[in-house]
Amino acid sequence: MKIGFCGTMSVGKTTLVKALKELPEFKDYNFRTERSKYLMEQGIPLNTDSTLKGQLVFLAERSMELMQENIITDRTILDVIAFAKASDSMTHTEKYDFESLACLLIKDYDYIFYISPEGVDMEDNGVRETDLEYRKLIDFTITRQIERYKSLIKNYGILEGTTEQRIEQLKFQLGL
Repeated sequence: MKIGFCGTMSVGKTTLVKALKELPEFKDYNFRTERSKYLMEQGIPLNTDSTLKGQLVFLAERSMELMQENIITDRTILDVIAFAKASDSMTHTEKYDFESLACLLIKDYDYIFYISPEGVDMEDNGVRETDLEYRKLIDFTITRQIERYKSLIKNYGILEGTTEQRIEQLKFQLGL
């Protein structure tokens, strides 16, 4: 089963993935967290500076995850599309062509869960953008992509609250 969490930055997606890794119900899964810090160190521009080549690297990472049988990941194709759409460095044509390609992979997830930023303070991890308006823009763009591509999403859910509450909501929606 392929499970992806989507949502804007600093909402607890990585924290949730790390917590699930410790649970016996998910012992047969591979867990992936985004490697933004590593990619930034490799010279790949992030956030509003992101380029077509940079977004293709992120897309390749998400594609690689989707080649695994049992995967839980803290980013999805929807996130990559949102960050590409919010890029100041990509042209309109690049954004359009990128989205046209990336959206073909959405159907490969068995479950996509949106993680709400409601009630979650922004944290600075030294990599992510800390501009609250940019955070809102990414969240808005992700939620628009969810609506746009809902027909490609096999199973969709929303997770809210504390990490523990999100785990319980996730287990319920997965029938565990």
